[in-house]
Amino acid sequence: MQNKSHRTFLETALAGGQTRPASRPNILLFLPDQHRFDWLGSTAGLPVRTPNIDALAERGVRFTNAICPSPVCVPSRAALASGKEFDRCGTPDNNFNYPVNQVTFYRLLRDSGYFVAGCGKFDLAKPARTWGRDGKQVVTGVSYLDLWGFSDGIDNGGKHDAIMGYKKGQVGPYMAYLESRGLVQEHLADYDRRRRYDDYVTPLPDDAYCDNWIARNGLGLLGQAPSGRPWFLQVNFNGPHEPMDVTASMKDRWKDVKFPSPNNGPPELDHDGIRQNYSGMVENIDRWVGIYIEHLAKTGQLDNTLIVYSSDHGEMLGDHRRWGKSVPYQPSVGVPLVIAGPGVRSGWVCQAPVTTLDLTATFLGAAGLSIPDDMDSRSMGPMLAGEAAPSRKIVRSGLGGWRMAYDGRYKLIRGFDAPRTADDPEPLATSATADKVLLFDLKTDPLERTDIAAGSPQIVERLTSEL
Repeated sequence: MQNKSHRTFLETALAGGQTRPASRPNILLFLPDQHRFDWLGSTAGLPVRTPNIDALAERGVRFTNAICPSPVCVPSRAALASGKEFDRCGTPDNNFNYPVNQVTFYRLLRDSGYFVAGCGKFDLAKPARTWGRDGKQVVTGVSYLDLWGFSDGIDNGGKHDAIMGYKKGQVGPYMAYLESRGLVQEHLADYDRRRRYDDYVTPLPDDAYCDNWIARNGLGLLGQAPSGRPWFLQVNFNGPHEPMDVTASMKDRWKDVKFPSPNNGPPELDHDGIRQNYSGMVENIDRWVGIYIEHLAKTGQLDNTLIVYSSDHGEMLGDHRRWGKSVPYQPSVGVPLVIAGPGVRSGWVCQAPVTTLDLTATFLGAAGLSIPDDMDSRSMGPMLAGEAAPSRKIVRSGLGGWRMAYDGRYKLIRGFDAPRTADDPEPLATSATADKVLLFDLKTDPLERTDIAAGSPQIVERLTSEL
């Protein structure tokens, strides 16, 4: 990992009279699946190892209050692709394909001359499972990758989708790869016997592990980028999504590490083992972040590449007796967000509320493109350069019947029931809870245990108006 700091656009202007770089930057977006906001080496009290992401933050900006537009895969990724808030992105939940007639920022970048590529789990056609054995998303002569705006790519299913698709004859590229290695039946048997949350070890060797295969695909796509043209690459890791499958070598690095217990979590599970595996997946992704940055440095592209690390949503990891995502608690809606590269000030930790929805306009702005009027996304470029304050005071998220507004301290949630006792399951919003309002003060109550809505009518009214 290279720690070299980059001069921002503002510093360049002051030093040499230029206000913009001579060429448009390359853009590298790491978008793993289900990486919660606090699972980084920079988080006090957690023995997580992410040296490359941390070093990236040291020469860029780390956001501590970043949220996703919706805490499930398809709506979050569709909101990013379209630059539209959850209620306008065209995918209410994971059962919808991305509307092919809806413009994406990928298409706008490609139309402006960028080589646009991606690999891993796109989840823009999740219900269809039409990846194809080569991952090119070609259906009856039509390429969905092309319609979305990609010049090239390899789209694979998520951990569960790939297995379910294979059993129905919908073979994706990763399962085809395991077939070619003679490993597919072993992988299927492993998934058939495991629980979604356990501390098992996959029988796959390291080089056949899915995230390692995805990362190699990304490097291969970079090698195909035409010289003289800027490129955009999105690397969609399958991890650290459950099930918590890690290789033997990944597991060995965490076998003796102890973690804090979940916030009001179920006592009957081996939380250390589950969190060890989750951390092993995060550490492996961080390793690849370092490999990519070294590759950019060796090929002379690092100084002109905007690098972003984030996630589509978080993971509850047993907090509030919940697993996965889909709820408005911070471990579910909160995501890591680190940005570094040309035009970005270095060493800044931003505590203002931000949303990954704004990456859309940020990428378009970095490419010198205007933001379409029907997009909700706002460019973070001036803030990243140190020339302006954060563009939002309120960020939003939602799913099903609940909606959330968050100002960086107070979080208002409408249409969702918190648990009534420590042993109660937490229901998703239903018609009976549509008017239910919760308010948390994350400054004094970061674990979101105490609803203060009844005693804070003015804050409730202010944030409700934002919904």
